[in-house]
Amino acid sequence: MSEPLGLAVVGCGNISKQYLTNLTQFPDVRVVFCADIDTGRAKAQATAYGIPASGSVEQALEHPGVSLVVNLTTPAAHAQVAAAAIAAGKHVWNEKPLTLDVTTGRQILEQAAAADVRVGCAPDTVLGAGIQSARRLIAEGGIGTPLSALTLLQSMGPEGWHPDPGFLFATGAGPLFDLGPYYLSTLAVIFGPASRVAAVSRQARKTRTIGSGPKQGTEFPVQVPTYTAALAEYEAGQAAQLLFSWDSPLSRQGFIEITGTEATLAIPDPNRFDGDLRIRRPGDGDWTVIPSAGAKAGRGMGVVDMARSIAAGAPHRASGEVALHVLELMAKIDRSGATGQFEPVETTFSTPVPLSLEWDPYVTAA
Repeated sequence: MSEPLGLAVVGCGNISKQYLTNLTQFPDVRVVFCADIDTGRAKAQATAYGIPASGSVEQALEHPGVSLVVNLTTPAAHAQVAAAAIAAGKHVWNEKPLTLDVTTGRQILEQAAAADVRVGCAPDTVLGAGIQSARRLIAEGGIGTPLSALTLLQSMGPEGWHPDPGFLFATGAGPLFDLGPYYLSTLAVIFGPASRVAAVSRQARKTRTIGSGPKQGTEFPVQVPTYTAALAEYEAGQAAQLLFSWDSPLSRQGFIEITGTEATLAIPDPNRFDGDLRIRRPGDGDWTVIPSAGAKAGRGMGVVDMARSIAAGAPHRASGEVALHVLELMAKIDRSGATGQFEPVETTFSTPVPLSLEWDPYVTAA
């Protein structure tokens, strides 16, 4: 790359700390603006991370040095901010989910195509060493032919530790939409597109109570299912069982197993960028640990890959197409939980090319 790609971070809440910590260290991008509906919060983040300018979203989109908007707003604002960025001629990276509904997600991608700009979307954990190492092992025949997957995500929910968790229980969130993208995106890059899904859903309580921070003791409404068990069938023939729950006193997170004809592979937590793989073959007394290899920098890796791909004229990996497919999967799982019927999945995507072992966001691309 001849020079860093200019970024504006829009949405300076809790997740922005992780992004800004990394994006300010990656040489192929440069954060030039922090924006938030609360301009004071934007200024505070800009000051904390040495960003030269801050202000409103409108000011960010007018800034001549901004080529790509990193959209870290709440899910309900994802579409509005992304559409505004596209209309301003900017590429956009969205935190997950892409939007709240599939129709709006399609519109965002259509608008981007018409404007000749790109859409990328979290989670970029699929680019981390753990999942990329799993992709390489499976491609090399390490488990034989992949047949099925099992995923588990269960806990009591985030209200015990999050200082303002209400939005996580609003439309467009819940365990399925908030954490489902990590698991479903991982299976997407391993199995490819899904063809149909079915599910059952439950809601344990109508309200929950904030357990920490300045709002501790405040009750808020629950608008979404807090338990979803799903089945997914993939175009290439694989099947998956998936559980997403914020109703369980027993916490189990980061659980993904891929079973093949020759072995079962346990993949590291899809909400992380690293972690060892474990493989077990028939007759083994225990799991064999395989260290992962590759980049494990953290959130923002997808933004760097997007910037480099724009410069190279190549497809970026954490694409809007993959995100739209994952969004439809979640929407159809949610619908099936209400109807009890199998739901077809219509969107598709080209499986992203794996990263090379040498890919490093801390080193300027050639």
